[in-house]
Amino acid sequence: MNIKDFLIDEDKSMIDAMSQLDLVAKKILFVTKDDKFVAAITDGDIRRWILKKGNLDANVRDIANYSPKTMLIEDKNKAKDYMKINEIEALPIIDNENNIISIVLWNDEEIKNKKELDIPVVIMAGGLGTRLYPYTKILPKPLIPIGEIPISEHIINRFNKYGCKEFHLVVNHKKNMIKAYFNEIEKDYIINYVDEDIPLGTGGGLSLLKGKINSTFILSNCDILIEEDYEKIYKFHKDNNNLITMVCSLKTIRIPYGVVEINKNGEIEEMKEKPVLSFFTNTGMYIVEPKVIEELNENEFIGFPDIIEKYKNNGEKVGVYPISENNWLDMGQIDEMEEMRRRLEKDE
Repeated sequence: MNIKDFLIDEDKSMIDAMSQLDLVAKKILFVTKDDKFVAAITDGDIRRWILKKGNLDANVRDIANYSPKTMLIEDKNKAKDYMKINEIEALPIIDNENNIISIVLWNDEEIKNKKELDIPVVIMAGGLGTRLYPYTKILPKPLIPIGEIPISEHIINRFNKYGCKEFHLVVNHKKNMIKAYFNEIEKDYIINYVDEDIPLGTGGGLSLLKGKINSTFILSNCDILIEEDYEKIYKFHKDNNNLITMVCSLKTIRIPYGVVEINKNGEIEEMKEKPVLSFFTNTGMYIVEPKVIEELNENEFIGFPDIIEKYKNNGEKVGVYPISENNWLDMGQIDEMEEMRRRLEKDE
């Protein structure tokens, strides 16, 4: 471990902090000013800032906690107990001049591999996958291999790691191939198939689950992987009493041209050379209350974003759980599929 990997200057941007958090994979960075340790910033701090302020242009100093938990070097032997009590994944060990001497990391596999989120998961697996042609000329999209196993099995395995045992696959296109594959593999979870005889969209297919799901559930597209703590997302959903929580990913795009803004008189108001745009986009994963299923019309084609819009307009509570760009893998198009394959092979 290199201490420098955990350090970030307070003048760095929030986007920089999110990228660095992905790299260290410990959900915390230690903030410096003039090369001296002054604060800490966590993924939770950033999430709360985004949800409260909605400002993506913030700097680390706007968000960081300037009263962080630390431990003096002479007390280092007490670090693990202190971390357990305070639920800390990384603790800076400092000297009397506030220099970080070392960082104690919590590596307990029991905590890293939690198995408590036993709620149903619905995977929309009935689409034609036209954007992935010619792969989908032979295979349905859920069975397209990413490494040694298909994308749908990657998705199921990640939820299963957190304790999910009950899966509902809404199937249509080449559904018998999907059923045959999962019926033949060894698994410690249950798959229920929901036959969508006519296309009903990413929301309408849920109406086929009436009477089958009576608790909070996860809804996921069949072409995405979310590398996040699913228990934390579920807890956020419950703590905020949301009807639906949409998982949204930061997206940063650099415009490869100089952008010119023109005023009402036809004059140049401002010029920006290759600006960077940052915004949040829907990943295709949601935490949903069963009321949504029960209130759907049967055999009505509707997208899940349209369902969200309807409830939002009716005053229901629909929330957003923001994640970093690096924690969303999407294989909706061929170039994105190859990037997902590269990332997963690297992780293995």
